[in-house]
Amino acid sequence: MKKIRAGVVGIGYLGKFHAEKYAGLDNVELVGVADVNREQAREISEKLGTSVFYDYKDLFGKVDAVSIVVPTPLHFEICKAFLENDIDVLIEKPITTTVAEADELIRMADLKGLILQVGHLERFNPAVTAISHLVHHPVFIESNRLSIYKKRGTDVSVVLDLMIHDIDIILNFVKSGIRYSHAMGASVVSDSVDIAHAHIEFESGAVANVTASRISSKNERKIRIFQKEGYISLDFANRSIIHVWPGNGGSASPIPGMQIEERRFMEGDALEEEIRSFIGAVKTRQEPEVSGRMGRDALKTALDITRQIRESARRIK
Repeated sequence: MKKIRAGVVGIGYLGKFHAEKYAGLDNVELVGVADVNREQAREISEKLGTSVFYDYKDLFGKVDAVSIVVPTPLHFEICKAFLENDIDVLIEKPITTTVAEADELIRMADLKGLILQVGHLERFNPAVTAISHLVHHPVFIESNRLSIYKKRGTDVSVVLDLMIHDIDIILNFVKSGIRYSHAMGASVVSDSVDIAHAHIEFESGAVANVTASRISSKNERKIRIFQKEGYISLDFANRSIIHVWPGNGGSASPIPGMQIEERRFMEGDALEEEIRSFIGAVKTRQEPEVSGRMGRDALKTALDITRQIRESARRIK
């Protein structure tokens, strides 16, 4: 079977891992990596035994698919160029800086029949995969994503850096349009918003409270989902799931009429699964697990939350 020829644009912290995953797949040929940082690009290319390029345009005609792992402001220009050259794209989140840019990329991919996948990595987290079949018509979701401060990522707000992961997961679980949202937040150590909270009400009647912080004294990633069929609590850090559902739990159950199961999920490689999924979509020409439209919807929600926080900050001043 013919191998998919792949490339990676942007060999920074995350891009080098993209390259390593492609290089490790049997059905993929890593044709090359591209980055304006010549030393960094050359180092990774030598490590993986692939070609090095200092201009992403040199990959045109040489690859079937590409990962774009560059700063967000460059997403639109570079992704558009690859789509114009009939190359399937996996683009890191957020898909673009504006909804209009995202819409144009989606339109172009649709017109050309190309794969456009957005790198919402948490969709491939084994924890999220483990509970996907348990989530049915949620009515209330609470998520907390707290992180110890790291310099990387502070060029954008915590909403676009961290919260957007949970926004994407919640949108995928609820599968409903947003009726109303209210957000608040603050800049503490950077010029962008460092802590944010959003209250989101959906047309289905579901409600979500979403909190993200990158100035916490500890790392915490939890999602709690309440539905008519019970309750699911997911702790990413401890790799644990608590599932509560109607049934005869017996005298040992702390909740009358409910069964409770607590289990742990296996630690996996979400990035490898994401890239395998992308290559699978490239081969089958099926819509990817995280489509351009899904990335666009997550971006639109994140930008709306960011706008509300900024407007609130201006009123306080």
